[in-house]
Amino acid sequence: MAFQCRAVKTPATHAPSLQAIGGAAFPRGSALLANSLLNKGTAFPEEERDALGLRGLLPPRVFTLEEQLARAYANFQHQAEPLGKYVFLTLLQNRNETLFYKLLETHPEEMIPIIYTPTVGQACLDYGAIFRRPRGMFISIRERGRIAEILRHWPQTDVRMIVVTDGERILGLGDLGVLGMGIPVGKLALYTSCAGLHPAYCLPITLDVGTNNGSLHDSPTYLGLNQPRVRGEEYHAFIEEFVTAVKRVFPKVLLQWEDFGNTTAFRLLRDYQKRICSFNDDIQGTAAVALAGLIASLRETGQSLAEQKLLFLGAGEAGTGIADLFCAAAGDAGLSESEARARCWFVDSQGLVVRGRLTELAHHKIPYAHEHPPLATLAEAVEILRPTALIGVSGTPAKFTPEIIARMAEFNERPVIFALSNPTSQAECTAEAAYKSSGGRAIFASGSPFPTVEFEGRTFVPGQGNNVYIFPGVGLGSLVVESAEVSERMFLVAARTLADLVTDEDLALGRIYPSLTRIREVSVKIATAVAREAVHSGLAGIALTDDEIEPAVRRSTYQPAYRSYI
Repeated sequence: MAFQCRAVKTPATHAPSLQAIGGAAFPRGSALLANSLLNKGTAFPEEERDALGLRGLLPPRVFTLEEQLARAYANFQHQAEPLGKYVFLTLLQNRNETLFYKLLETHPEEMIPIIYTPTVGQACLDYGAIFRRPRGMFISIRERGRIAEILRHWPQTDVRMIVVTDGERILGLGDLGVLGMGIPVGKLALYTSCAGLHPAYCLPITLDVGTNNGSLHDSPTYLGLNQPRVRGEEYHAFIEEFVTAVKRVFPKVLLQWEDFGNTTAFRLLRDYQKRICSFNDDIQGTAAVALAGLIASLRETGQSLAEQKLLFLGAGEAGTGIADLFCAAAGDAGLSESEARARCWFVDSQGLVVRGRLTELAHHKIPYAHEHPPLATLAEAVEILRPTALIGVSGTPAKFTPEIIARMAEFNERPVIFALSNPTSQAECTAEAAYKSSGGRAIFASGSPFPTVEFEGRTFVPGQGNNVYIFPGVGLGSLVVESAEVSERMFLVAARTLADLVTDEDLALGRIYPSLTRIREVSVKIATAVAREAVHSGLAGIALTDDEIEPAVRRSTYQPAYRSYI
């Protein structure tokens, strides 16, 4: 078949040139050691020490990357607390990114929970206290009229991936203002470690428009503007200038919106999705990983997607995003749009979302407000609606009580229990509660990791429905073919691809997601599927045949290894 593309180009290579990373004049001496993208530390060989003015600036012994890796891992393990491990990794990333990413690649199951959920939540809370040196860019409302100029201060001129937040809704922790910078930094580290996007292409940004968290205004370690949040037209004009400037300064960029407040998040996605290649991970990434878990669970329940009835606790961007993508998948399975939406029910802070509450409901909840008598509690909704799956996206802990889980298990042979709120402290239930309260029959997934559970002679390894399975591959696939946008269908194929990668061995352990040890290969497969969808739908800027796409994706992945500089 013929593919309609905007242009025919050659895919980019996996890495920018050394000159692009180091600047017009390749750095020497202490300037080279200060460049985390180029620094090898004690691994600089003798000939490079002489040629690049490093003699005397380093200890005399030359180490290999593998020897450095062993030392770094030992130092990581020496840290007693997760926050100490986070600080260690942050300092390593700021000093030597090749070694940092080699460490993450070698020990993903240990490192990902530190650089992202759950530890990143505590790191954001303590960001001002543990701050050592800035990473990424901070653009405040005071810089209106100068944003393009400020973006050009970034040393890398060919940025391809920006993760941006305004800090209003950081995980389940609320408004943290600029302390939320740990989220864009962590997400971009996952883009590189999990999908192989070269770190030189990555830029974390925090937009500082103030904070409504009064405790931060009184904190001596708060690093942002000490003022209430800017709202309304002034805020939207600021965002408009930001997006316009990003397109002008970094024309090949993909923009990922992260941890904005509910109302803002939906508006930004609606306003900019087709104006700049962009997506919202809280809405679309969460939707895809949850849908993948639901699809994989069908292999255990023996049911079809069209037979599912979903009950959500929480009706914000994550929950309605999951429902929207579920409806798209159910449509492919033969349900009409109205039939698919009738399979999705929501409980928010005021009770069941029903038509009788239309005047008080936010815009994104209205499609899921059904005709039904009001119900005040989750327990009542479970009793009356009898869902096949209970999905927690509320940010409120322990709401899936043992009684509710046990009741789910009474009318479902294999009840699906997803406690997706992050960090771990905000999860709707623990893995142990899900398994024990259901008699070991629950199909469980959580947003943050839980340890294995021993119950009645069986060992359960709970699956982590973490967006890390989705957004790195979606971003890489979009960039490889220079997609004009990130469409809903791209997230749908990402979800299906992830579900297909769950093995029988995973399911036997109670896990409905692949092991994180396979995350690189998972991301490659998702990137390939996403890039293929972009080509087939006419969104791709690079024309590739189906057979060319996966090799192009693999060529585009960064491997943490030292390069020769002479």
